Parts: sequence; structure tokens; C-alpha cells
Amino acid sequence: MSQNVMITGAGKAVGLGFNLVLRYLEAGDNVVATIRKPCPELDELKNQYGDRLTILTMDISNTESVQTAAAELSRILDHLDLLINNAVSVSPDCDKGFFDADLDYIARTVDIAAVGAMRVIKAFYPFLIKSDRTALIMNISSEAGSISKCYRTDLIDYGMAKAALNMATMNLYNTFRNDRAVNIFCVHPGWIRTDGKADNPAPLSSYEAAEILRELFEKKRNDFDSHRFITNLDEDYPF
Repeated sequence: MSQNVMITGAGKAVGLGFNLVLRYLEAGDNVVATIRKPCPELDELKNQYGDRLTILTMDISNTESVQTAAAELSRILDHLDLLINNAVSVSPDCDKGFFDADLDYIARTVDIAAVGAMRVIKAFYPFLIKSDRTALIMNISSEAGSISKCYRTDLIDYGMAKAALNMATMNLYNTFRNDRAVNIFCVHPGWIRTDGKADNPAPLSSYEAAEILRELFEKKRNDFDSHRFITNLDEDYPF
């Protein structure tokens, strides 16, 4: 049975978000793709899939923008079955270590990747609770967000943002757990060639990774009792 799926951060054709959109469309689902700026490749998918694809412009760092997008969607769909928080940002100093990085960049990265996901969940929660199945929220995290497994001296903003997203996931799991109408996980999506470059050593293309995640998400929909931070292979990952 088809479902209504919303995916944030879908505006980069070689990225995971765009390829999740493509995979769900290919599977026969209705997809809401959110972007900050126009994406010609998404427009091409819209021409191909018609009303099964809705494109929303939304800045997840801005509460008003998120709420406006939710109001716009209410005129198109009455519910969501799956929300994938994929949108993320990294600073220009992401690859620098502590002594060289401009620390003033960190707050914006955390705001977008972690607080932004919470803005989206709060605004679109009314759509999720109208699902006729267990509604699912999947927050795309990273092994870089694991505090206990941290080995890096760079990626400070990205790692802090993903760790914050993991904390948000646990807080919301506790918030939703009693009524069990909405389930939530954070997931490390694997090592992916999100830049689309052939010489990237990552083993997975975004298109390959998206299908692995699509199958995983359906497997986890009604799993309320296992560890909340998992890998794309459904392995527990430490917070």
C-alpha cells in the first residue's frame, strides 16, 4: 500500500535526500520533497511523476518558514506516514581542527541539523498522527554524532550537530512512547558518495544507500523497544 513520505534536504541531485525522493517515487509512494532553493532535477521528477511529487520550499532554520510550508501542505495532503529529516549544513571550517576553526560557525550548523529537525517535527506532527498506520520519523544522523565512539579532531560543528540530533531523537522518543502512534529513530546512513565523484572511496552511491534505508525504515516502523541509534544495516550504534 502506498504511503505519504516527506523528505527534507532534497535539493541536491547527487545527495541522499534527492535519491530518497527518487526511490520512494519508484516504489509507488507519494513524496513531499523540501528544498531551500530551486532544483532542476526535482522539477524533472515532477514532470515525470506529476501529483505524486510535491515540492515545498522551506528553510528549516526559520520557524515561520517551516510553519508556512506546513500550511501549504495542508492544502494538498491530509496526513504523512513517514518523515525523513535529512537536511543538514556544514561550515566552511568543517575540516579544520579546534585551533584553526572559527567556532562561531558551530551554532548555525547545530541550529539547522538538530533544532531544524525539531522545528519540522513540531510543525508536521499533526500530519503524522493522522496516519492510518504507525507514523515514523527517521532522523538522518551519522557515526560522527556518537560521543562514545568519537575519534576525530575535525568535523567539530558536524559532530556536535549530529550528537544534538541524537539527543533530540531520544527526547522525542520519550515524548511519543506512551501512545505509540509515532515512532522515531536516528540512523547512520553509511559511508556514501554524496558528492557524486567517481574517485570518492565511499562504497555506496546515494542511490544505493537510499534503497538500503528505504527497506530498513519499513522494517523498523513498529519497533518501539530497540536501541534508538542504528546503522543502515540495522545495527545498534552507541550514543
